[in-house]
Amino acid sequence: MKNTLTGLGKFNRIIAISLPVVLSILLVRMQSLAHPKLSPPECRVKKWNLPVSLTGENQNAFPQKQKAPLIERLPVTCCQDDTSCLDEVIYGEIPEKKALMSAIARSLQYLQTANAAAAYQNYQVAGITRDRVFKSLKRFRELLLKTNSATELHQAIEREFVLYQSVGKDTKGSVLFTAYYEPLYAASRVPTTEYRYPVYRLPPDFNSWPQPHPTRLELEGADGLQGAKGKLRGLELFWFRDRLEPYLAQIQGSARLQLPDGTQTTIGYAGNNAYNYKSIGRELANDGKLPLQGMTMPIILNYFQKHPQELNIYIPRDRSFVFFQENHGEPAQGSINVPLTAERSIATDKSLMPPGALALIRASVPFANPTGKMEERIVSRYVLDQDTGGAIKGAGRVDYFLGTGKLAGDRAGVTVSNGQLFYLLLKSKN
Repeated sequence: MKNTLTGLGKFNRIIAISLPVVLSILLVRMQSLAHPKLSPPECRVKKWNLPVSLTGENQNAFPQKQKAPLIERLPVTCCQDDTSCLDEVIYGEIPEKKALMSAIARSLQYLQTANAAAAYQNYQVAGITRDRVFKSLKRFRELLLKTNSATELHQAIEREFVLYQSVGKDTKGSVLFTAYYEPLYAASRVPTTEYRYPVYRLPPDFNSWPQPHPTRLELEGADGLQGAKGKLRGLELFWFRDRLEPYLAQIQGSARLQLPDGTQTTIGYAGNNAYNYKSIGRELANDGKLPLQGMTMPIILNYFQKHPQELNIYIPRDRSFVFFQENHGEPAQGSINVPLTAERSIATDKSLMPPGALALIRASVPFANPTGKMEERIVSRYVLDQDTGGAIKGAGRVDYFLGTGKLAGDRAGVTVSNGQLFYLLLKSKN
């Protein structure tokens, strides 16, 4: 995808995905709700951190790998009764396994492309090659089909795979997780008194634009209505009712649109003006309008609902600007040009992490209980690394794709936690 406002996390791809603005916007830790009957701390945390011998205390251990974003280690052995160690939902509902199988198929398709060959040609972590990633995915798929429980799958992985763990933001394996999603907005193909705020196509002469490119303020004006007076004239793609919605679509990098005739379509990332994203949440905090601690997307949205005039102050402070293309109902796509899968696709810094690879994430993720209230659970999930984002930089950041619509957006908007990231690769045959 490409950028992520709606989810909190990834503004790079501006991908199209979420209310997750919280992650990108805030990068603030939220206090997790207690989850009953969890195993002891050493099972929940210590076993998942990088082993002490690999984090610098033993300087002679893998010295050539100290600067690498990933460090090889053995799989984590589950503690007794620690169900959060296992990806149990794969076997709980048939659609869950189907979704993971679909995501795997998309990564396998990507790994056979020229783009994948180029991406892995000079990959910096020794031992991680396109061929090994491809074979690892195929073998994992075989195990997924053969095994009948999460425990059986985990045991097979312990026998056949090694893990490459992200060094994280602290060289100890701690990774900040945020989430993004594909929003659903009402929109129109033509401007009306109701639908006034446009998103734009990529200009056909964009590559010849002088640099630095015009900023958001220069392109669309403070009120978001001045694009027709400048370089964006005639490039309007769709119109929205609310000033904030096209901006959130830019943050997410994509959106699903409900048109007045009842039909739906989708828009996806087509390019950007090459400025770094600036969080309007942090800007509100810098001006003393909201406390940074505990800030979430719902809090930000509530503030602008009460003070809509201030959108024209804070949105222009973000100089970045995203262009779109109509995707005619196709699902949101990641940076490796394959459709994203809810709960099974992640975004990472693709200058560091292996594109299309199979990964295991472990983090605290919010879920809606029967009353609609969000409760956090520590979960392990097998995912595919299929996206990136403007705000997803370094080995210590992951953006988790939660799907399409309001519930996905509600969850993405409050997803902020520290966890761990591992890549699964078959053991080398020496």
